[in-house]
Amino acid sequence: MKVDKIDDIELYQEAFSIQEIGNKAVKEALKENQEKNIPSVFSKDGKLFYKLPNGEITQKSPFPSK
Repeated sequence: MKVDKIDDIELYQEAFSIQEIGNKAVKEALKENQEKNIPSVFSKDGKLFYKLPNGEITQKSPFPSK
């Protein structure tokens, strides 16, 4: 797929600002999860990973199944 080049610097600045807000929100959520001993959930290449409060990363869900 061909993507046209965008020369509007204001558009890039706005996109950067939005990304910065999103990154800050993610960091705050991860910190809050750790403080509350809640595992954080990540996805990579379509696979789910869980970061446990002790720092361990696993693919086994720590959440109770229904």
